[in-house]
Amino acid sequence: MNVSLILPCYNPPQDWERNVYTNYTAFCTLINEPVELVIVTDGVSDTIVGEQLIYLQQNIPTLKLVQYAENKGKGYALRRGVAVAKGKIIIYTDIDFPYTIESMYAIYSGLANKQQDIAIGVKNDSYYTHIPPVRKGISQLLRFMTRIFLSLPVTDTQCGLKGFTSEVKNIFLQTSINRYLFDLEFIRNSYRSKKYRIKPIPVALNENVHFRKMNYRILLPELLNFAILLTKKPNE
Repeated sequence: MNVSLILPCYNPPQDWERNVYTNYTAFCTLINEPVELVIVTDGVSDTIVGEQLIYLQQNIPTLKLVQYAENKGKGYALRRGVAVAKGKIIIYTDIDFPYTIESMYAIYSGLANKQQDIAIGVKNDSYYTHIPPVRKGISQLLRFMTRIFLSLPVTDTQCGLKGFTSEVKNIFLQTSINRYLFDLEFIRNSYRSKKYRIKPIPVALNENVHFRKMNYRILLPELLNFAILLTKKPNE
């Protein structure tokens, strides 16, 4: 299998399984090849997603499931999914497919054409018209801190659409942050290794995307994670 698509699943929206199937098949059609689909149920019980997973298993022969009982966070879930992925190109996004299929193709295309090793989705300006002011402020503050303190080539590290080649897989699996800043850790470690070509790719939201209410209790732990990243050497 040339391409693997990883989807972490935690408290998915209604009819999520049909949305997954529709977007998955559209993506396969666009790139004109089958895609290994890996869904990681991050502490979601079978009573919530059982029937939906059966539907997907019946309709997507390449589906792999990774399941565990306790919610661990998106970073942890994606590491579990990436670990079992067999594709030469690995792409991940959210279970509700918030970004357009054309955006997913843009991530895939640069990797397939060997123009970069890591493709980082970067949200366009319209993204900020879809989100609450507080969330907008937090996102922009993180971008500012990333630019000032980490000097990375990409400041929009938290976009939920990224891809990389299998050569970069071990770098991703060596991340340790379980929740939101795992993306930042991955980009930081990749950049500091000086081995991989990293390229920002402009991406666009779907018009009907809905954002969940942010859990502000995670802000303090994530601020601590950011501070750790400032002093921690990659792979420590």
